Amino acid sequence: MEHLENLRNVAIIAHVDHGKTTLVDEMLKQSGVYRENQEITERVMDSGDLERERGITIMAKNTAVTYKGVKINIVDTPGHADFGGEVERILKMVNGVILLVDAAEGPMPQTRFVLSRALELGHRVIVVVNKIDRPDQRIHAVIDEVLELLMDLDATDDQLDSPMLFCSGRQGTASYSPDVPGTNLEPLFDTILEYIPAPEQNTDAPFQMLVSSIDYNEYVGRIAIGRIERGTVCQNQEIEVCNYHAPDATPLKAKAVSLYEFDGLSRIPVTEAAAGSIIAMSGIGDITIGDTICARGAAEPLPFVKISAPTLEMTFSVNDSPFAGREGKFVTSRQIRERLQRETLKDVSLRVTDMEGSTDSFNVAGRGEMSLSILIETMRREGYEFQVSPPRVLYQTIDGKRCEPVERVVVDVPQEYIGAVIEKLGQRRGELLEMNPVGARMKAEFLVPSRGLFGYRNEFLTATKGEGIMASVFEKYAPYKGEIARRATGSLVAFETGESVTYGLFSAQERGALFIGPGVPVYGGMIIGECPKQEDITLNVCKKKQLTNTRAAGSDDALHLIPPRQLSLEQCLEFLADDELLEVTPQSLRLRKRILDHNRRMKSIFGKK
Repeated sequence: MEHLENLRNVAIIAHVDHGKTTLVDEMLKQSGVYRENQEITERVMDSGDLERERGITIMAKNTAVTYKGVKINIVDTPGHADFGGEVERILKMVNGVILLVDAAEGPMPQTRFVLSRALELGHRVIVVVNKIDRPDQRIHAVIDEVLELLMDLDATDDQLDSPMLFCSGRQGTASYSPDVPGTNLEPLFDTILEYIPAPEQNTDAPFQMLVSSIDYNEYVGRIAIGRIERGTVCQNQEIEVCNYHAPDATPLKAKAVSLYEFDGLSRIPVTEAAAGSIIAMSGIGDITIGDTICARGAAEPLPFVKISAPTLEMTFSVNDSPFAGREGKFVTSRQIRERLQRETLKDVSLRVTDMEGSTDSFNVAGRGEMSLSILIETMRREGYEFQVSPPRVLYQTIDGKRCEPVERVVVDVPQEYIGAVIEKLGQRRGELLEMNPVGARMKAEFLVPSRGLFGYRNEFLTATKGEGIMASVFEKYAPYKGEIARRATGSLVAFETGESVTYGLFSAQERGALFIGPGVPVYGGMIIGECPKQEDITLNVCKKKQLTNTRAAGSDDALHLIPPRQLSLEQCLEFLADDELLEVTPQSLRLRKRILDHNRRMKSIFGKK
């Protein structure tokens, strides 16, 4: 078995916002991927509009740089727990990981989640303390926290001796000591070459490759990406596809139509590739993550972690409000179904099923609110119009008990606000695990049922005056924790269809906080604000002032309206009560009651009582 000395495969793992993508940018720049005169984009790996706006990586990306004649394949992984399904399989492709930790925030829940996976696979770890140029950095404390985390996760002695580097991704510098500033990223490149093992190359056995990630292209369909475990593959070679979790299924026969290797930001077509290389292959229609591609006649599936089951679902349905079809380009159930099915080709942790007894509604199950809200926003931008229900958690029966998903939540807040956070999470069935002071702030860990986190983010930001940081990651399924009160406020509901008028809004604003200003089209049953009491109030915001011929000083003064609260997509989803829906169109987000007609709604409420 020989080793490919001129190749290294590494993954970059970290929590959201700790600077993975920015660091990869600098590695590309300093290894000479860009030509002298080529335009350089910031965070070039985040290619999607939404990724760039939100500053998050959604899909894992592959790239490669060459340093001192050695090709380094780099996989940039998502840090968000909702995309955690991606991370586990990507780690199968590499021989080592670069663990990035923010010099001020220290290790966070996702850091823990991803690192534990890497250690289980026996990977070597290079620890990079990033953002050392932050004014609030606390490098030495973070070093201790990382070592504690490694010990906590039962790292081997070899893994505990991991090299530690100190970087500033933004300035493109790395150094071996926290007190000596670096000048460029050479220390990082050198450490990768020395410390990360070269992939083994077994070219005598027949070809075998585990599909670790999927790309999708309108022209060639699904593209399988993975590392070749053994053997070599040539273009147009006859191949078979099998799966470890379906041992009795007949292997699917196919052909490797085209092969690509990664170089910088581009994919280079190759005619053959050998074990150890990370390649992309097109030509297999129905391929999915976790499938094994083998040489014809030598089908041997490789084991892989099953994609974890979704924990949340929402109902997507055709828009049936009075304003349906006014703003969207794609509005029919067939178009919505096709679009959701197309998403499952790219996102493997998503499940789409038709709702029983309805042809216009689909249940969409995913890993978290984050991934579902990104899907909603993407569809909205593509011109789709539909409505969604509030998210529901998916229960499982384990050992005869009803179990629900529980998340590990880490909060980092100024000390004076920690009491309010503990109290609120306690009401939501949260369990405090540990609490440590970090400078003038407190860092606390909780286990909270996923249901308890719906709608909490807004409350959390209010309670901490916007200064708190909260992060959560799916931990496990645990026995049902009992009832949780959802929302302590009611809705202000429009009574009739028309256009909102200042006069009507002026009397309405005494009842609660409004979501709309004057001149906005409304319909009966649409939610126009929040009521501080736990009840819904129906209001007429379209009524104009009765004009009479008497004039009185004072009654004709200009009416002052309080500016309305603009809700983002996530805030709308958090606000929804069980009998409400969110109407999503390319131009508007409208909250509405499930039953629009006032009389029918009242009958259904009092009928239940």
